[in-house]
Amino acid sequence: MNIKRIATLAGAAAALALASGCSSGGEAEAPAASIDPQTFTDSLFAVMSSDRAVYTQKVVNRLQNDEKVIKASEHFEDDKALPLPAQMFRFGSEMVSEKTDKFSYQLLSLWPINKQNAPKTDVEKKGLEFISANPGQNFYADEELGGKKYFTAVYADKAVAPACVTCHNGHKDTPKKDFKIGDTMGGVVIRVPVS
Repeated sequence: MNIKRIATLAGAAAALALASGCSSGGEAEAPAASIDPQTFTDSLFAVMSSDRAVYTQKVVNRLQNDEKVIKASEHFEDDKALPLPAQMFRFGSEMVSEKTDKFSYQLLSLWPINKQNAPKTDVEKKGLEFISANPGQNFYADEELGGKKYFTAVYADKAVAPACVTCHNGHKDTPKKDFKIGDTMGGVVIRVPVS
């Protein structure tokens, strides 16, 4: 494992520990040092995008496309199939929201298959447009929602495997049918409340 990866993982672990207010032993305590919102969201995204890519490449793409053992389906329970990578991501987001209010995250797109995954705020829309037009760059902004201030970060969600593009390009409800591997298909929006 290279130094950059170790540093990223260490930063993510520190960010998550700070978010939960816990020491490594699981006991609640005040954080010894604060972490700026951008470092925090960058670290969270490093973990999220890695987990999402691993599930997509090592589970869905391998079992569905390469070995043809089981398919992934948006109706995975009825079809006795694997959940789609976007569903796995949403399930994780929902579980996190039940455990903490220190941050939230969601997967959105300018071309959503499910309309509930379209941008709802000006910052979300600007962020998705920015990451689509500027490959390799993230978008950061402050916004106020419901009388609370947030640091909002938007990161590109890229097509990392053939399963991504075949699913999106072939879906009956897709507004965009020409995704290729490496294309930005949407964005991960992470929000951190700030005082």
